[in-house]
Parts: sequence; C-alpha cells; structure tokens
Amino acid sequence: MGDASNTEKVQLHTPELEELRGVLQAGLETNFAEVQVSVVECPDLTKEPFQFPVKGLRGNPRITDVGGVPYLVPLVRKDKVEYNMNTVSKEVELPGAFILGAAAAPSRIVGMNAELMPLVLTEAEGRPAVNSSYFSSINPADGQCLLEKYSDKFSDCNFGLLGNLYACEGKPGKVIEVRAKRRTGSHSLVTALRTTLEGHYPDKSLALGGTFVIQKGKAKIHIMPREFSVCPLNTNDDVNNWLKHFEVSAPLICQSVLVSRDPGLDLRVEHTHCFSHHGEGGHYYIDTTPDSVEYLGYFMPAEFVYRIDRPKETHGVGRD
Repeated sequence: MGDASNTEKVQLHTPELEELRGVLQAGLETNFAEVQVSVVECPDLTKEPFQFPVKGLRGNPRITDVGGVPYLVPLVRKDKVEYNMNTVSKEVELPGAFILGAAAAPSRIVGMNAELMPLVLTEAEGRPAVNSSYFSSINPADGQCLLEKYSDKFSDCNFGLLGNLYACEGKPGKVIEVRAKRRTGSHSLVTALRTTLEGHYPDKSLALGGTFVIQKGKAKIHIMPREFSVCPLNTNDDVNNWLKHFEVSAPLICQSVLVSRDPGLDLRVEHTHCFSHHGEGGHYYIDTTPDSVEYLGYFMPAEFVYRIDRPKETHGVGRD
C-alpha cells in the first residue's frame, strides 16, 4: 500500500466540547443568519439519512492525510499503487476503526477515475470489513453524475492517490452539533468552521471530522473525468477546466475533514465529499442557494493527525 512506512504523527489541540461549542457559535454567526451549536448525544448514524455502518463518531478520534494532490496533478502518477482502508486503520494506530472522509476511487479496480465517499468499518479480529462507501463518476451515456454503492460492484476497501480521512471507534456519545441556516457570508460551512478555529487558535492546530446534511437548498460539486488528463494541469484554472461541475439538490449527506492550521505536514486543510439517496454526489464546494440553505452537522475534534505517504515533490495546485 503506497509507502506507509514513513507515516508522520502530530498531536493536535483538542479543547473541551463545550469550549469548542462557544467558539464555533460565535464564528459561524458571521457567516449564517441562524446558528445553533450544541453539545449533544450523537444521533444513531446507522439510521436514515446516514446509514453508516456504525452508530457514532466517538472513540480515539484522529485524522489522516494519505498521499496527496501531487500524485494526481500536473500528471497522474501511474506508479502509485492503491491504498487500503484496513492498512490505514493500522497506520493510524486504531485497527478496526470506522473511517469516513473524501478520497479518490481506486482507478485500477473500478476501471476509471472517480470520486470516493469512504464509509468503512475496517476489519478487526474475527470481523470482516463493512464497506458502505459510495463513488461517483461521469456517466458516459449522458455526461451526468452517476452515483453508485461501492460494495454493489467491488469487494475491496481500497482507494487511490489521495484521501482525507477521519477515523474513530464509531462509538455513540457526546459530539458537536451544528445547525446553520441562510448563508450571509462567502464561506462554505466547512470553510467557516475551519477559519473560525484558525482565527480563535492562531498558534495551534485543531482538526474536526464528521458528517453534515444539507437539508434544504442546492450545492456546487465536481466530479473528476473518467480519464486522467494527458495534458499537464499546471494551474488551478487548468484543474477546474478539467473537472466536471454540477449543481446538486438536497438532501445531501456530506463527510468532511478540516484542519485549522497545517502543522508542517503539507496537509490539505479541508476536503468534503457528499452522497445522496437520489443519485447525486461528489466533491462539495459550497451551497448555491444561500437564502434557503439549511445545514445540520455532527463533528468531533481529532486528537492526532497522521501523514501517510507524503509526496516528496509538492505544490499548492488543485486543493480547493
């Protein structure tokens, strides 16, 4: 699995949930007309609309940044082998973890380039992995979004090139609940959360992982083309012109990893993918209906970040 032998680990700042609640409440009020941040018992995530393979987001929470955009652009690194969620769980010192986040699909296995929405309960002693992931690709028939359940077609727990993942034991318990309506600022929910933490803790690194539902409104997403670019993608404009952009409708279930400040690990500071039960999903940017959008999210602060297979040659292109 890639080069997992050089995994780097950094401890993150993890304030009490009640402290985080107050910080996020104040920060989000500058970006949304209605905000309510609370500390609540995590709802049962095995139920609709989530249908995750675990009940909660608690239990030794941590994040990992695996591979990276430099393995995709300017040109795809064809030599990179797939990563495996079961191996990742061991690398983040939590074998059997539940993992969610945003990643690239394993192109050699699925036969094309695609977006992956990982939702995996990794294997443990005497228990096989449960892969509830989705992947979205460009439908060759009509050029539109094609969202599929990964386990309907494939039996592995792999991903390719890059992944931003939140790992925990999937236990119930107290989490941060975020309710936000009517966006008044220019930031997405994820960017608003991240910049709030960055502003309040300027010399510390914090990370949140979790899930949120866009309950009303529409959102802007992208899906990578089925074929990797044969022309070098050297700028953000090159990347954006290569990607396929769509407007998709609520309800959308999003899974997100964000870091307030990179502690020197060449991290992607935010990455969010979404799926739905009506056939739409991909890489989330922002809602496109600020006057009517409604968000409901559940997050946990991560205790550690693990950098797995960090690209030796890096750049800042294509990280939006």
